[in-house]
Amino acid sequence: MEKDTLYKRLMDDCRFREGLNACINCGTCTAICPAAEFYRYDPRSIANMVQSQDDAVIEELLRSEAIWYCGECMSCVSRCPRKNAPGLIIMALRSLSQDMGYFTESEKGRQQLALKRTVGENILNYGYCIYPRVFHHAMHPESGPVSKWVGEHLDDVHRRLGSNLDGNGPGVLRKIPQAALDELKAIFDVTGGTQRFETIERCSRMKAEEMGIPFEEYSRRTATLNSNNHSVK
Repeated sequence: MEKDTLYKRLMDDCRFREGLNACINCGTCTAICPAAEFYRYDPRSIANMVQSQDDAVIEELLRSEAIWYCGECMSCVSRCPRKNAPGLIIMALRSLSQDMGYFTESEKGRQQLALKRTVGENILNYGYCIYPRVFHHAMHPESGPVSKWVGEHLDDVHRRLGSNLDGNGPGVLRKIPQAALDELKAIFDVTGGTQRFETIERCSRMKAEEMGIPFEEYSRRTATLNSNNHSVK
């Protein structure tokens, strides 16, 4: 039986097979990449590392900050002379990192818990990535004083703007019918999304125990902590 290596697990992901055809290390992807301009991120190097098929190298990637810097804009594939797609490679690496629990080894990776509990749960609970009633300025001070004021006058602002916040029928931010939310949950169940969420919660709880801090504190840190050690100096 063939050994189930990390590289083989990546190859089982259709995004990886589609994203890595035959990298010639020309560096065009890095030259065009918006993330590479600001972060310590080099898609050329990542493509080179994964095509080495070296499990130790791939595991290092799965534990790293680097795989979380990509914005998945796919500028890379538009310029690659061999039509590689480092953005798709990153998607496969991120999925495997979550499955293996390696995402908790990096600051940016640990933020998956915060994303799961905000964007992910908002989709399941309300049908929206961002739902105004659970967006609190105290958790997002970077949104500025106008955002704080909007939160304090939410219903009045949406009434004046003509949205249908939590209302029945059509309109922006209308209430999503429970039947549609149930269908969304079923899609998550069938496609592995629910299991992925459970894995993120379980591995995050284990990491909090390893760090010796309460899970509530760990959760808060994933949403607020930034070491400011990610950008190109």
